[in-house]
Amino acid sequence: MKRLLLALAAATLFVGCRHRPAAEWELVWEDDFEGAIDSASWSKIPRWHPEWAQKMSEDPRCYDLRDGNLVLRAIANDAPTDSVGFITGGLYTKHKRAFHGGRLEIRARLHGAHGAWPAIWLKPFEEERFPWPTGGEIDIMEHLNHDSIVYQTVHSHYTHTLGRGDVPPHGTTAPIRADDYNVYGVELGADSLVFSVNGRRTFAYPRIETDAEGQYPFDKPYYLLVDMQLGGTWVGAIDPDEVPVEMEIDWVRYYRRK
Repeated sequence: MKRLLLALAAATLFVGCRHRPAAEWELVWEDDFEGAIDSASWSKIPRWHPEWAQKMSEDPRCYDLRDGNLVLRAIANDAPTDSVGFITGGLYTKHKRAFHGGRLEIRARLHGAHGAWPAIWLKPFEEERFPWPTGGEIDIMEHLNHDSIVYQTVHSHYTHTLGRGDVPPHGTTAPIRADDYNVYGVELGADSLVFSVNGRRTFAYPRIETDAEGQYPFDKPYYLLVDMQLGGTWVGAIDPDEVPVEMEIDWVRYYRRK
């Protein structure tokens, strides 16, 4: 009975606490979004031609710091000189902070809406040298509409151009607490990427022996993107009645092995 009570107490404590990686990891950088947005690490994502970036904006209404959270918001666009119907906020560490090896974790709360597509992902730090899809893309989390799952995926020349996304499988879905915070993570290894949600391993993408080009381009520095995307071929149409919609980032943490 005593062991049972201790186990229940430990489980209760775990539910109420933030996830912490195993003792083998050492925290080397974090941002918990207290005060101002750290301009030494983050920049606002500019508008660009890919679907995910076509509504990005520097409008201050798309950005907020609230209760120790970074808030990225999608809103209706009322600017008479801008033909885009909706605008969204996103930050990235491009040209400022790189991640190579180690473990990234992001604690975030997502808010559902038809057409909402919040994402947390990585692109090559030397993007000009390693353009998409050659340099690889690591999607730590993508969420669609009102789903109670997230998508965790990798993309590369091997998976996209050569169409070899099944050998090995290049993605998975994982359940989340849809109305609460979840911790999304990835371990960046020389020979594998290991994904997690709330501290539980969900998926691993390994380096394999193959004559095909570009199967594992992921052993290089990457930059991090967190963005409140809206609309597109994959996520579907935007419901104006469900906008504005937000994503909240409680913290970002980067660990290396001790």
